[in-house]
Amino acid sequence: MFTGIIEKTAEVTRIEREGTNCHFTLKTDIAGELKIDQSMAHDGVCLTVVRLYPQTSEYTVTAMEETMNRSNLSQWVVGTEVNLERSMRMDSRFDGHIVQGHVDQTAICEKVETFDGSWKYYFKYDFSYGNFTVEKGSVCINGVSLTVVDSEKGMFSVAIIPYTYDVTNFHTFKKGTVVNLEFDILGKYITRLFEQYENATSLRQSRQE
Repeated sequence: MFTGIIEKTAEVTRIEREGTNCHFTLKTDIAGELKIDQSMAHDGVCLTVVRLYPQTSEYTVTAMEETMNRSNLSQWVVGTEVNLERSMRMDSRFDGHIVQGHVDQTAICEKVETFDGSWKYYFKYDFSYGNFTVEKGSVCINGVSLTVVDSEKGMFSVAIIPYTYDVTNFHTFKKGTVVNLEFDILGKYITRLFEQYENATSLRQSRQE
C-alpha cells in the first residue's frame, strides 16, 4: 500500500520487450537503497524490482500487458521522468490517502493555468468506466495524492503548490499529457455496494411480479 507522497523521481534509461512483457530500467539516487522483490509505485503503478545495477544507480521493473494497456506506461520512452514511492511503512505517518498502486484508467490533461505561486490542472477521463470524483475528495494522479478542486462528469481539476510542482513530474505536464488515475478506494467500495443493493432490489421485485 502507498500514500501518494512522492519520494523521488527516476529517469527511464532502457526499455526492453520480452513477449507481452516490458522491462523498464530506471536511474535514481535511491537505487542503492532498493532490493530485489521490492514493490514500488511508478507514476502510481505498483511494480516489482527485478534487477539492480548498483554501479550505475539503476534498477529494472517489469510490466505485463494488462498494466501497459490500463496505464500510461506504453507512452514511456528513454528520458521519461517517473514519480517514485516506496511502499508505506506501518510505523510511519499517513500523510496522503490510501493508494493501492492499481491504476483504474488514464486521463488527458486538458489545460494548465498558472497563478501567482501555484498551478491548476484540468483533466478529462472516460466516465463510462464508472469512476468519478467529488469536490474536496481525494484522487491519485501519477502516484500523487491530491485534493479535487472542481468536479464534473468525466472532468476534474487539482491545484499544485510549488513544492509538488518541483519534486514530481507535474512540471512536465502540458495539454495532451496522458496521466494515470487511481480513484479513491472508499468511493469505489461505496459505489460497488450501491450497485449490488440495486441489483438485489431489482431481482426481488422481478420475483414478486
